[in-house]
Amino acid sequence: MVNNNSLVVRRCVVKLEGKRVVLLVENGFEDLEFWVPVMRLQEEGAEIIVTSKEKDKQFSRKGCLQAVTDSDFESIDVSNIDRILIRGGWAPDKLRRYEEVKRLVKNAHEKRKVVGMICHLVGKTVGIVRGFRSVGSEGIKDDLINARAVLVDEPAFSDGNLVWGRMVKDISDFCRKLVKSS
Repeated sequence: MVNNNSLVVRRCVVKLEGKRVVLLVENGFEDLEFWVPVMRLQEEGAEIIVTSKEKDKQFSRKGCLQAVTDSDFESIDVSNIDRILIRGGWAPDKLRRYEEVKRLVKNAHEKRKVVGMICHLVGKTVGIVRGFRSVGSEGIKDDLINARAVLVDEPAFSDGNLVWGRMVKDISDFCRKLVKSS
């Protein structure tokens, strides 16, 4: 806004300043479900910690962008983070096999940390979807129902500390829910 040759600058509110977000990664992650939330959360001031079985490991699904891990699963202290994010692709099926991941996600859920999932497999494996409203693509709908989740048909949804995304085309809705969640 210009008034008498002076410029008034409006300060943007950065909603996640000082928040720490752990992204679990493994081979086969969906690129857009990784990079779009990373960029959106960074835009809001969040510190992103990419973690896998090994620190300094490189991952890429299609070879364009490399995700390099900052930490290994065992080094993450849930009391020092605010959110955990699990994206889709084939990675969640691999992630749910690691005892460290199961402990990490279950502990985060018990401490009421935000757990964002685009794929249900890790949440289902650790038993945190039962009784919660959730969304999922057509391919995982039956799995969610069998896990006793309450299925809703929306692009993204949050219930308590769980934030759900349905599929790649709904990523902007998922990111909005992640930013809004407390």
